[in-house]
Amino acid sequence: MRRLLQPAIALALAGAATAQQPMHLTLPAAEQLALKNNPAISAAVFTARAAAQAPAELRSGLQPTIFGSVTGVGADSGSRLAAGALNNPVVYNRLGTGLTVNQLITDFGRTASLVESASFHAAAEDQIAESVRANVVLQTARAYFAVLRARSVLTVAQQTVSARQLVSDQVTQLAQSNLKSQLDVSFANVNLAQAKISLSAAQNDLSSATAQLAAALGLPQQRDFNLEEEPNPPAMSETDADYIRDAIAKRPELANLRLEVSAAERGLHAERALSYPTIGAIGTAGFVPAGESNVPGRYGAIGVNLSIPIFNGGLFRARRTEAELRLQAAGRRVEDLANRIVRDVRMAWLDARTAFEQVGLTQQLLDQSKLALDLAQGRYQLGLSSIIELSQAQLNFTSAQIANAGAKFNYESQLSFLAYQAGTQR
Repeated sequence: MRRLLQPAIALALAGAATAQQPMHLTLPAAEQLALKNNPAISAAVFTARAAAQAPAELRSGLQPTIFGSVTGVGADSGSRLAAGALNNPVVYNRLGTGLTVNQLITDFGRTASLVESASFHAAAEDQIAESVRANVVLQTARAYFAVLRARSVLTVAQQTVSARQLVSDQVTQLAQSNLKSQLDVSFANVNLAQAKISLSAAQNDLSSATAQLAAALGLPQQRDFNLEEEPNPPAMSETDADYIRDAIAKRPELANLRLEVSAAERGLHAERALSYPTIGAIGTAGFVPAGESNVPGRYGAIGVNLSIPIFNGGLFRARRTEAELRLQAAGRRVEDLANRIVRDVRMAWLDARTAFEQVGLTQQLLDQSKLALDLAQGRYQLGLSSIIELSQAQLNFTSAQIANAGAKFNYESQLSFLAYQAGTQR
């Protein structure tokens, strides 16, 4: 019985999935859904939060540390240490407890510089999270417009199949009446078959675009979407100067590298401070509940320690040189990224301007190809031209329809990419 029920359950679940209603979305709603669901953003945010703990970790070095100790010693009475360490030479039987407090007085700014460097690193990680967020918004917008473009092309393909089916039926009837040749029928059927192939490809492109949009939205299962078209996009700016200025000021990747430069500067200060002395205080106090009479029942002491680096095999000099070189490399990376951002913005602006021009040009192409198709159909019906001329006119009209159907959405996609490159995404 269980084996019989399993296929039925599977069919029921498949039917429920098929009956799932399409998700209605606008572009802003899709972007918000992607920002909420996409795991790449969560990963970047958690990484940034982890980096934000580093300043607190380093700042703890400026605070006092307190630890407790319990020590029990069993020894021959009056034993003296003769080798192995510089220590109190007399060892007594005892059980002692106590607290020890360590406090750094000054290391001449080394710890403070490390804290500042870690703070800049944490801020840089925040910019990485912003960069991931911007990339998710871009991919969502591109997938959104890809679905609209694919759906528009699918509509054109369906209309083309219907139109060519009608022509094929008419030519077939005329051939049966000996008014057209079988060659005309063959050409009409070839055109119909090509239209059906284009329809199949358009259906596949729509399914692929839908899958990409679902992935961008962070939806684990395949969904169908009911997408609203955006209002007509604005005209292009005459120059790319404003976009370049925005990109230099707002791109999170560039802000990240600038913060890394600041972190490297503070790191260099910290490495230079290694050559300075460090001053610290230590205090300890406690009780000896059990021990020989020579050991007091309570004890306490406080002291100040001055540590002066003298020789360490060139370690500090090498670390300082490394920090200087890393600072120079960070500065060069900022310059390199700024140059590449300027290049990318200009290329995106050129692509967007071309896409804007193609919106009007494809409309003109569509109008002219429609006129040519009407003339070709009229000539063919009057017997003044061959099926080849009509087929070519049909092909030109279909190509113009497809180009015009995708021109607006291609322009909107290019505008999204330009906004991403300029760092001005909404």
